[in-house]
Amino acid sequence: MRHTPHFLMTDVDEVRRLIGEHPWATIVSHTDAGLVASHYPFLLETPAPGNDPDGLVLVSHVGRPDEVAHELGRHEVLVVFQGPHGYVSPAWYPPEQFVPTWNHVTAHCWGTPEILSDDENFRVLGELVDHFERVMPEPVSLEVDEETARRMAKGTVGIRIRVTRFDARAKLSQNKAPEVVDRIVEGLRSDGPYASAALADEMARAHAARAATQEAR
Repeated sequence: MRHTPHFLMTDVDEVRRLIGEHPWATIVSHTDAGLVASHYPFLLETPAPGNDPDGLVLVSHVGRPDEVAHELGRHEVLVVFQGPHGYVSPAWYPPEQFVPTWNHVTAHCWGTPEILSDDENFRVLGELVDHFERVMPEPVSLEVDEETARRMAKGTVGIRIRVTRFDARAKLSQNKAPEVVDRIVEGLRSDGPYASAALADEMARAHAARAATQEAR
């Protein structure tokens, strides 16, 4: 991503929040055959005892034969998480500011995948299902029919990625005056063509935190 210091997101907890709220990610590998990309949901795993307690550990699975296409375990991969994003119209700016932009929250995470055992893979698959089913009125679990679930799980390969570094950005109009930010948020909350309540919420949250920090100084 473009190096823009005032948009950098260096707080690990904020990256955790982004991943937790937006778990659908893109895996990119630079293989002998060229670039390969796939899309899967990820969960954050608590680091094992003895490891960095603030470290980011991702778990997921891929469907066969993606593990071959990505050459998983042989080299580093990039996992991209995309949070709220959207077009920001200059209609929400003062007249002299006429260049639009695109606001977004994004995290790039690097690490070398570890291939999970069959039992670990099944556990992670169960955790993925439970994670997304927890908000349903009547959650469904793999335990409904474990024998069938284990048979289907053989078509997947579980992975764990201990993130060695990340590059995250929260580009949320930090370079604009507070009154302009308020107008952008209002525009995003409207029913116009570029409405985005999620991006408006992210901007309001970020700027409230920024204002609180400035007041505390």
